[in-house]
Amino acid sequence: MLNPNMKVLIIEDEALAAERLGKLLYEYNPSTQVLAVLTSVEGAVKWLQEHDLPDLLLLDIHLSDGLCFDIFKQVRVKCPVIFTTAYDQYALEAFQVHSIDYLLKPVQFSKLVQSLDKMQELRRTLGPAQTEIPINEVVQIIQRKEGSYKSRFMVKMGAKIKAIKTVDIAYFFSSNKLTLLVTRDNQKFPVDYALDDLIQLLDPSQFFHINRKLIISFDAAKEIHPYFKGRLKLVLHPPLDEDIVISSEKTPAFKSWLDQ
Repeated sequence: MLNPNMKVLIIEDEALAAERLGKLLYEYNPSTQVLAVLTSVEGAVKWLQEHDLPDLLLLDIHLSDGLCFDIFKQVRVKCPVIFTTAYDQYALEAFQVHSIDYLLKPVQFSKLVQSLDKMQELRRTLGPAQTEIPINEVVQIIQRKEGSYKSRFMVKMGAKIKAIKTVDIAYFFSSNKLTLLVTRDNQKFPVDYALDDLIQLLDPSQFFHINRKLIISFDAAKEIHPYFKGRLKLVLHPPLDEDIVISSEKTPAFKSWLDQ
């Protein structure tokens, strides 16, 4: 069980995910204090430079302005860290050293309990002085895994099977419980993946999960228009016969993705 009044800093750029983490922490121990919810590398660095370290960091890997590992290049962190990620290609061994653990999104309460118990045990046995992040080791393992994204998808074309290179894909969209792959020349093929599974197989520098129905490639974004209440409206190439609106919560991450 967490120590009374344990102080936790959440660094997460998805509002709903951050809210969920807060609720799970409260369910685990109502006396836990969430000091702040931050959404960016820049904001996290500033906060950590101006405040005492929390007892625990809950940290998303992909933030609105880059990878969270950039935080550790600018600030010395000597407290336990639990990473959260939607990308299970990140090697387990990268998160099984020293004070590090990781959870796949959506975070499940039972898994969070296991991680929190592990962090508490490490803190008791190693002490605060031994919990600094071995960030170089983590980054090296992550980089070795970056080549593991899918380079092609096998699709059915009548009685034949055809390989579609990932670089030739414009977007994936979900319709009537079916996931369709759409190529740059507007060919459509059903694929046996849900969007939540697909996004784990695709290079996040080239593909963005717009909403629960759509994943687009970088080159598919033909036009981007400001929309109501801080949202964006997107026109795709090839065109998709429905309005595509990016939520105000996802807009900063989308702009950062376009500008990387």
